[in-house]
Amino acid sequence: MKPSEKFKTRIEDFLKEKSLSDCAFAPMLEKASKNVDSCLKYIISEVKKTGECAFDDSEIFDMAVAYYTDDTIGNLPDIKCRVTTNQPKEADLFSAPAANTENAVQKIPAAAVAAKEIPLQQPQKQIQTALTLFDL
Repeated sequence: MKPSEKFKTRIEDFLKEKSLSDCAFAPMLEKASKNVDSCLKYIISEVKKTGECAFDDSEIFDMAVAYYTDDTIGNLPDIKCRVTTNQPKEADLFSAPAANTENAVQKIPAAAVAAKEIPLQQPQKQIQTALTLFDL
């Protein structure tokens, strides 16, 4: 297995950020018995065990953390596969979102909608009665 550089870079970046924000995780990242290539093999083997083909980023990142925190994980055999990643676009606050043609809402002009006549209700006579303790 030769993972793409993009996949390897995303995992490495995540692990570096995690070690900076989590002081308990930082020493685990420095273990001599652990390295990024073996971590990638572990992730691929875990993904293969599930039989699924799509995962959320957090699921993959959790597998990477599990590799570094679990000392029982040893060397893993190579697996022939292809890994792809999707890099989300950064939010652009100044442009409008792309129109989704499949779920586009059709706008109906107001003149095309038939007006409904609603009968006016006559106000009912209000009867005044004395309130009792039970009415309060």
